[in-house]
Amino acid sequence: MPPPRIIATFALAMAVSHSASAQEWAEWRGPGRDGVVPEANVLERWPDAFAPTWQVEIGRGYSSPVVSGGRVFVHSRREPVEVVTAVDLATGDRVWQREYRADFTENGLAPVGLKGPFATPLVAGDRLFTLGVSGVLSSWDVATGELLWRNDYASLTSTAELFGGTAASPVRVADRVIVQVGNDLDGGRVLALDPATGAEMWSWTGVGPGYASPILINVDGVRHLVTLTEDSIIGLDVANGSLLWTALFPDEWHENIMTPVWTGTHLIVSGPRQGTHAFRLSRAGDRWRAAEAWANTDVTMYMSSPVFAGGTLYGHSSRRRGQFFALDAATGTLEWASEGREGEHAAVLLARDNLILLTDEAELIVAKPDTTTFTVAARYRVADGATWAVPVLLRDGLLVRDATTLARLAAAR
Repeated sequence: MPPPRIIATFALAMAVSHSASAQEWAEWRGPGRDGVVPEANVLERWPDAFAPTWQVEIGRGYSSPVVSGGRVFVHSRREPVEVVTAVDLATGDRVWQREYRADFTENGLAPVGLKGPFATPLVAGDRLFTLGVSGVLSSWDVATGELLWRNDYASLTSTAELFGGTAASPVRVADRVIVQVGNDLDGGRVLALDPATGAEMWSWTGVGPGYASPILINVDGVRHLVTLTEDSIIGLDVANGSLLWTALFPDEWHENIMTPVWTGTHLIVSGPRQGTHAFRLSRAGDRWRAAEAWANTDVTMYMSSPVFAGGTLYGHSSRRRGQFFALDAATGTLEWASEGREGEHAAVLLARDNLILLTDEAELIVAKPDTTTFTVAARYRVADGATWAVPVLLRDGLLVRDATTLARLAAAR
């Protein structure tokens, strides 16, 4: 464990950084890792159209931007290096940029051009953490871009089988940063690290990782770190990394990608071939169990992760060439589904009383979280290239990353 002074300093830096900007979006899918937009980031009104206030070239990749302290941080690739860039949120000026060599051999079964990075950065206090496609974890000073430490897990990454590269976004849990690395040939690891030094605090070793990002949930006063492997869902004790429970969730292509959703009573996961499943977690003494509560094989979430609101799960299914849906989270009953052809992927957010749906075809859809029908309030074209990253909502607009650029959009004049 790090000395108390280091922990206290890290916690103070986190508090200072958080207060520096009201529009914090410092990790994967937002502050709760659940796609729910905090009130400070909800647009004051939806305009007739959006136009860029600034746009910068950042390189390729699928990692989503994060915002903290008035800066945007983004992770990208310019072969053969990975690039980390800090951009001034107000002006679009580049504050600093760093790069490092990141050789990576794509899986021969994957479409050409999938060299990442996939994992979204994490801002924790005065540090930025990036995890590259080959498993290179770096800690950067958010102010200067100085490299503070680096853990290279490239030796644990292999694409000899089906694995396509590291994708799980780092998560902050109290005084540690947790990452998931490995592959489907040699197995995987979940690691809790000292954010100040990168030193290992605990580790779990098991089957290879999926591509989903871990989440933190609280069940009966016990904190569980929940994530997906290539063939299962696991819950780890945050305190020491011990395995609390596991549930089989196999996929023939090891494509467990959706970030799990915890409703308070059900843990929901989905896959392109398995459909959508909900599990109840229970404890008898010291033993935990994950039991399936329901399954809906007609709703298949592939790379998209849903949001939960008012007892309903809203998301994007890979059926019918892309289909938005609403699902009763308690029973798995389909409440509605759109006609289809809504794109191969969509990032899904909940902003107060609006669903925000960004398809990979750069169409931003504002819809109502209604349990009876798919009601569209507005549609916008927000980029010229493909949009696979999660957008960041701002009080007066939004940030959108497309194939090669990052843009801040505001109401068109």
